[in-house]
Amino acid sequence: MAKDKIVAKNVTFEQALQKLETIVTEIEQGKVSLEESIEKYAEGTKLITKCRSILDQAEKKIAILSSNEGSELQVSGDLPEQDES
Repeated sequence: MAKDKIVAKNVTFEQALQKLETIVTEIEQGKVSLEESIEKYAEGTKLITKCRSILDQAEKKIAILSSNEGSELQVSGDLPEQDES
């Protein structure tokens, strides 16, 4: 159960992704027993959920920032003309 709390709180996207990559490598290389593979698979699915949650939050923040900027954006110069020859 302690692992669940570690995955759920205070884990950055980069940390979760690194741990997920480690788990995948260990399972693919057969470095762990079947029992451990199942446990690591379960941990990996929780890490994937955490990564998706972090990405969803980031996407929402970007959407909010973009919508705020959209009302304030102004053209600061002309684009160079392109020769159509």
